[in-house]
Amino acid sequence: MSIVRKHALVNINELRPHEEIDEKHLEELLEEIVRDGILKKPVVADRETLVVIDGHHRVEALKRIGASKIPVVLVDYGDPKIVVKSWNGSPPPSKDEVVERALKGRLFPPKTTRHVVVEEGGEKHVSELVGEANVPLTSLGARSSRAARRAL
Repeated sequence: MSIVRKHALVNINELRPHEEIDEKHLEELLEEIVRDGILKKPVVADRETLVVIDGHHRVEALKRIGASKIPVVLVDYGDPKIVVKSWNGSPPPSKDEVVERALKGRLFPPKTTRHVVVEEGGEKHVSELVGEANVPLTSLGARSSRAARRAL
C-alpha cells in the first residue's frame, strides 16, 4: 500500500467513529477478543482527524472491556487512492461527509461505508492492507481476561 501510513498506539477516547455499531456483531467480536486475549487487527483512522475508517466494532469492544489504548494505522484520508464505497450498492457518502458527521457525532447506520484503496491492478478493502496487530489486551489497559469475561 503506497498511501502514507503510520502505526500508533492511540488513546481510545480520541478516536471518532462515523458509523453506529451492530450490537450482534459487537457481541460476537467481543467474545472472540476476550477468548483470545489479543486484538488481532489494528483500527484504521485518518491521521489528521482520528476519524475511524475501519474498525468501529473493535473500538467499541475494547472500550467495553476497559482498554485505554488501541493500535491504529493512521492514513492520509485525503489521499485519492482511498475511496468510499457502499456495502449495498447505494450511492456512498463523500469523504467530507464522513468526516463532518464523525466530528459532529451524527453517525451513519452500521455498514454504510466501505473504504477501499484503489491502485493499479484493482482495489482492496483497507483492512486487507494493514496487517495484523496481535496485541495482548493487558498491553492496552484492558481488564484481565477473567474480569473481561465477567463483563460479558
